[in-house]
Amino acid sequence: MIARLVSLLVAIPLILSAASGCRPAASQEVVVYTALDQEFSEAPFADFEKETGTVVVPKFDTEANKTVGLTDALLAEQARPRCDVFWNNEILNTLRLHQAGLLESYRPKNIDQYPAAFRADDDTWFGLAARARILLVNTDLVPQQDRPTSVFDLTDEKWKQKCGYAKPLFGTTATHAAVLFALLGEEKAKEFFSKLKENARMYPGNKQVAQAVARGEIAFGLTDTDDAMVEIESGQPVAIVYPDQGEGQLGTLFIPNTLAIIKGGPHPEEARQLVDYLLSAQVETSLANGPSAQIPLNTNIDIPLRVESPKTIRPMKVDWNKAVEQWQPAAEFLRTTMLSD
Repeated sequence: MIARLVSLLVAIPLILSAASGCRPAASQEVVVYTALDQEFSEAPFADFEKETGTVVVPKFDTEANKTVGLTDALLAEQARPRCDVFWNNEILNTLRLHQAGLLESYRPKNIDQYPAAFRADDDTWFGLAARARILLVNTDLVPQQDRPTSVFDLTDEKWKQKCGYAKPLFGTTATHAAVLFALLGEEKAKEFFSKLKENARMYPGNKQVAQAVARGEIAFGLTDTDDAMVEIESGQPVAIVYPDQGEGQLGTLFIPNTLAIIKGGPHPEEARQLVDYLLSAQVETSLANGPSAQIPLNTNIDIPLRVESPKTIRPMKVDWNKAVEQWQPAAEFLRTTMLSD
């Protein structure tokens, strides 16, 4: 009877663990919430595990608004953080977490290899592996001499219903909207987006914009370099235009991936170790050579790129803090104006 009782007591935790889907905790691990596509982030995670012995426990979100979903999860968990590192595929929502006081200050060992324009003054977030906001043009539909040269061409009546953009409430399109509100001022930004709604077609995301251009459904669209490269390298009749390069124009917007350590996370030492690893020439070179053609921000990298970088074309000058301050009024306007019938 006693032996049976002992066996039962031993078995109960195993049964409960199996039923709940729990896995045994690793001796060293780091929990990462990542909005970067799983196919791109898994390789550096695997390399980090091999090099350090620390297990990476990723949380992915596959929804179209995955950045917002992960950000909302971090805000909901702030009283009891479960995440150590947030790897965001843009910057706006990282800045929202910074405003909420959720980010831990840390100075990575390679920090001086990254431009000050793409990292926080207080060492709470760090930019890497950027994408450019570009115009993708269908070369069968638009001769080279007629190609658009500015994001403001999306509101030109000669392109009415022949151009497109992604829903401006998520991802890089939301970041772009906040930046334009900060640079143009609220009145001019509202005028631009109102005209945009009337003149252009709205798609669920940047990928869908690039696909619509490739199919010839629209003549050109506003999207990101990674989505554009998928169409270019699959042989579609499309070409990239880096917008607003003329005298007095805004320049092309480069939006980095961002890394941030979550304050009060369960594995602070491992979090610092992972950030050090990801902010490296090795990882950025790998992401640049991968399918998404990410643009390295590490100044020690000098490799041929398939897309332009802030070194080769004029980038837009952005005050990221001012942009995030503009996001709430911008988002309210965009929801009521852009999404209304």
